[in-house]
Amino acid sequence: MSEEKEEASFSILTIYDDPEERGSVPESPGISSQHEHHTQSQLDEACGPLQQLPGSLAQCGPVFQEVSCVSPQQWVPQALDRSELQVPWFSKVESEEAEPGPRRLRNCVRGQGRLSPLWVKAGQSYDPLLATQPPVPDEAVVRQRTPRGSWKVGKLRHGKKVYAVAVSGSTHHVYTCGHGYIRVWNESALHAWDQAPQAQLNLQDHQNCVLTCKLFPDEQRLITGGLSQTLTLWDLAPTPRIRAQLASTGPMCYSLAISSNAQICLACFKGFVEIWDLQNQILIRKHEVPIYGSRCVDITGNKFWTGGEDTSLYSWDLRSYQRLQQHDLQHEILSITHDPSEEWLLVGLRMSDIIILHTHRKEKFKAVLHKYIHHHNLKFASCGSYFVTTQDESIHCLAAPSLQRLFQAEESTDILCCDVSSDNQYLVTGSKNSATVYQLLY
Repeated sequence: MSEEKEEASFSILTIYDDPEERGSVPESPGISSQHEHHTQSQLDEACGPLQQLPGSLAQCGPVFQEVSCVSPQQWVPQALDRSELQVPWFSKVESEEAEPGPRRLRNCVRGQGRLSPLWVKAGQSYDPLLATQPPVPDEAVVRQRTPRGSWKVGKLRHGKKVYAVAVSGSTHHVYTCGHGYIRVWNESALHAWDQAPQAQLNLQDHQNCVLTCKLFPDEQRLITGGLSQTLTLWDLAPTPRIRAQLASTGPMCYSLAISSNAQICLACFKGFVEIWDLQNQILIRKHEVPIYGSRCVDITGNKFWTGGEDTSLYSWDLRSYQRLQQHDLQHEILSITHDPSEEWLLVGLRMSDIIILHTHRKEKFKAVLHKYIHHHNLKFASCGSYFVTTQDESIHCLAAPSLQRLFQAEESTDILCCDVSSDNQYLVTGSKNSATVYQLLY
């Protein structure tokens, strides 16, 4: 498959607030409330918004348009009734690549047990096949909640900079990683301000530093990488212990990614990515990538993605290892993540912009913030209805795909990492000397 270089042309999106729906959030004693913007996104109730019932197809408004053509209020998601679900939203440009209408709409409504974020462009077309589909009963539509706010409930005193953090949704254990050790915190510590950790896992070389970590999908194992020429696999139950150490070929691992079936792990080093078979614990391939395009890595299906200082996002075929695409994003890439459906990719840039692109269709968007930052982290919630972006000291929780700001919080120091529990109950951020725990309010 030949490489394709993409032009830097994006539909521009706006992150917006709905001040009429602001409210107050309960406050823990002695703790300032995180009550910014209690807006409950209605996106989860449908595939895409309609401004009104279409008298003609020209009246059907897109989910997103160019900012110069539409105000944020015009594309606030509205709940659709059953008759409106019969109108699909396709891009004319991508109509040949899209799935057949009925199947695509059903996937959007059902989301295979969850709603998948769906960004679509202007210039949509009507699929007559869908007119023959019966209305979808309300009880058949899966709706995912979005948080209306957050409550700062605890502080985990790690003692050194927290470069990586992971939080389990099944046990509500938190793993804070940095120089020399990993600390394990149980659920009671999440609601305390000075509680000791449940355990401390000392690294074999105390000069080593964990820079990145990933929980396995079953949350029974953890993999870590950093300033050590090894990737470490940890068994977490019944008590944390080293399961295996994978001898890597680079001095510093910047980023890790695990496939959804937990069979493949990607480890990103300067100038190359290691592709590991986790079941057999063997190195499949050392894959060369641009030396300044290897800070971040992520995997979606049979593709993986890399990016870094050279401002380009690269996609690669995980089977043939050929480069598929190159997107010129014009600013340094600091983070890459995907939604649970693995259909959409989020890319965090140095200028705080967020790139949103489809993993196999030519749909690209940019949420523009225009603020130079040092740290940009992104984390999609497992339910797919919202994601969290941290930018230096700021936390923003945004609905997907509307980009409605659900809440905002500020910390006193730069946030180096973040994670959201798989049960969507906790947000944990790592920074200087400690991690902060937020309970998400619904």
